[in-house]
Amino acid sequence: MGTRRVAGRVPRWWVAPGDGATPVGGAARNIPVPVAVVPSGADGTPGRTSPETRKQAADMSRTVELTKENFDQTVTDNEFVLIDFWAAWCGPCRQFAPVYEQAAEANPDLVFAKVDTEAQPELAQAFGIQSIPTLMIVRDQVAVFSQPGALPQAVLDDVIGQARGLDMDEVRASIAAEEKQTEASGPNV
Repeated sequence: MGTRRVAGRVPRWWVAPGDGATPVGGAARNIPVPVAVVPSGADGTPGRTSPETRKQAADMSRTVELTKENFDQTVTDNEFVLIDFWAAWCGPCRQFAPVYEQAAEANPDLVFAKVDTEAQPELAQAFGIQSIPTLMIVRDQVAVFSQPGALPQAVLDDVIGQARGLDMDEVRASIAAEEKQTEASGPNV
């Protein structure tokens, strides 16, 4: 996979800004994110949606909406998770959405998830997401692919096929060797 980047282990615990000890998917406080509903403009561009509207949209699709409350459990409980980091205002994200939905329908054995970076900035920050859409693939709790940009259907299908074909024992051995080499070289100054 030419564009595949082995990113390492998925962080299981992280600290959300402000509260000091929020585990991803753990016993975090369920604080609703206040998002105002802004109607679509005259040019048809969508405004922000309320959490209720996003939930209804997620219920109609084959994708799971990831939040800091359910992220850890989703990644832990599933061997293969595709994650689309997106935002409602992002044109390329809206173009990629139907491609992602088609892939979800074609691969019902995989978990297709979405992270709304506006509603879940902590998750986007935890993974260093700087450009959206960004597609990440997590297998056996290891991020094996991360790439920004809207992928065409054929490329997404190819990436999924290549990720399916990865030998995860080999990937984990590669990560362990990298970590060992980093430890042996000492701290970067």
